[in-house]
Amino acid sequence: MSASLTSPARTRGLRTTFLLLAGFSSAARQRRGANGSSGAVAVGKIPEPMDETRRSFILRIVQPGLAGLMDGSVSTLAPLFATAFVTHSAFKAFLVGMAAATGAGISMAFAEALSDTGEWTGRGKPWLRGGVIGVMTFCGGSLHTLPFLASNLQVALLAAYVVVACELVVIATIRRRFFGTNWGLSIFQVVGSGALVFAAAVIFGNA
Repeated sequence: MSASLTSPARTRGLRTTFLLLAGFSSAARQRRGANGSSGAVAVGKIPEPMDETRRSFILRIVQPGLAGLMDGSVSTLAPLFATAFVTHSAFKAFLVGMAAATGAGISMAFAEALSDTGEWTGRGKPWLRGGVIGVMTFCGGSLHTLPFLASNLQVALLAAYVVVACELVVIATIRRRFFGTNWGLSIFQVVGSGALVFAAAVIFGNA
């Protein structure tokens, strides 16, 4: 008799417990749905998977283009400004700057194309990346060289300083836009590298 009474009571108790757990689980799911995501995702520490098209664009176009723009904008500062400081001739500085930009563009194009076939890294056709980085290197080196077409050296120098500043801001903006680099840190890094190269131009230009 005792066993027959105990079994239904135990069954009812288990059924009640099950219903309570089911209710809690349903409420929890509704709360997560209202928040739009789970707590871990809301914190923002788990990045969303990148779209394959965007990833391919960044690897094949943005990254080599940014590398070329950085190299051209920074590496050609030393020969360009050193020549201007030594010769006091805007046109001679222009010739040296264009030669440096052209040489850097060709060098970077071949370096990129020959160093990575894209088969292991998945970065696409080497000639495409080489072309992108070569063109952007030439652009980065030639843009701040064009002001030296002016006959007045001081005017050319001031204009070149402004162009260089714009180039560095563009570089920092691209890094921020596509790679999520902190704006202040990016400006500090880019301007710091440019300042080091400009210091070399000053040292050799006044030797």
